[in-house]
Amino acid sequence: MRVAFFINTPAQYHFYKNIIKELEKEGYSVVILARDYGETLALLKENGVKYYQYSKPPVSKIGKIFTAPIDIIRAFFYLSNFYPQMISGFGGYEVYSSFLLRVPSIVFVDSEFSINRKTFLIQFKLFYPFTHTIITPLSYRQNLGKKQVRVNSYKELAYLHPKYFQPDESVKNLLNLIGGEDYVLLRFNAFDAVHDFKVEGFNEQDKIRLVHELERFAKVFISSETGVPDEIKDRVMKIPKSRIHDVIYYAKMLITDTQTMTTEAAILGTPAIRCNNFVGPNDMSNFVELEQEYGLIFNYADSTAAINKALDLIQKEDLKKEWKKKKERLLNEKIDIAAFMVWFIGNFPKSHTKMKEHPEAQQSYASVPGDLQEDSIGPHGLAGDHGWEEPV
Repeated sequence: MRVAFFINTPAQYHFYKNIIKELEKEGYSVVILARDYGETLALLKENGVKYYQYSKPPVSKIGKIFTAPIDIIRAFFYLSNFYPQMISGFGGYEVYSSFLLRVPSIVFVDSEFSINRKTFLIQFKLFYPFTHTIITPLSYRQNLGKKQVRVNSYKELAYLHPKYFQPDESVKNLLNLIGGEDYVLLRFNAFDAVHDFKVEGFNEQDKIRLVHELERFAKVFISSETGVPDEIKDRVMKIPKSRIHDVIYYAKMLITDTQTMTTEAAILGTPAIRCNNFVGPNDMSNFVELEQEYGLIFNYADSTAAINKALDLIQKEDLKKEWKKKKERLLNEKIDIAAFMVWFIGNFPKSHTKMKEHPEAQQSYASVPGDLQEDSIGPHGLAGDHGWEEPV
């Protein structure tokens, strides 16, 4: 079986890397199509991953919209020589490529589409008719119809589940930490994607204040997709991009205006404070669940409130011990989504039908893989007979 994966961000690479590894072990042929966005290509190169660059988006959001058809055509022609039997991504270029190639697509979505996020809503309405399966977290508020498959997990568990991630304490040497010195990680987003239209996080004054206030209690490191004020540039980390999860794991706290890293911190047992204007009554369900059900993160739309909360938390003793207990509860209740995805892709379209009729079957991936794998079709599951419905 031949499968193509579209990877547009570092988080998407992390989501797919263990899925791809397991599929290749089972004899699947895999190709990766990557977009030159942020740190994506640098991360792929650092990890020795082979890929085809199908897109280098312009700086402006309008420019990205107008170049999208060219990128889709470029991806289509590249894949025409690979003859994929399945394409997967996060609800974008891969959907249209799969339609042109007449093969099924599986997308993962964890951000709700609503009139309050018009760009998300437009993107959803455009790609929905052309995809076969949309996998969402169980907590996802919206009903996306017969194409939706709900999974009791987060995308970040595909690479931060204890089965796949073991922290490496040597990262402390890279950070030049002394003994058990506490540190805080600040992560700032560029907000330059099309779906980030009118989204804002910490401004320059907020960033400077965060550094100066928190340094009274701990060392501060910065990871940023965009430039930071000259006054705090010397706090920007210079470590391999593949070590960021070690940094998050050992940090006393994460303060950020981005999305994915917030969930990563929660799964790793690091308190996280998230601040941007996504937060509110229409916030994404995974962040609502992580805050209200598990108490692992704090969401703020107001930067002053976020900074004050950070200053309150940083002074608490045994903070990480408290978060470790919360993290263990979350891990006990969620499934290994990477193992689930390997099964789902290998058994498609039977897997889609089974999940619609018996969604509780996914719980076999909460600990030891069980009955789902008895249906395994193997590496040639779709060869010769796709058995899938045309998108409608």
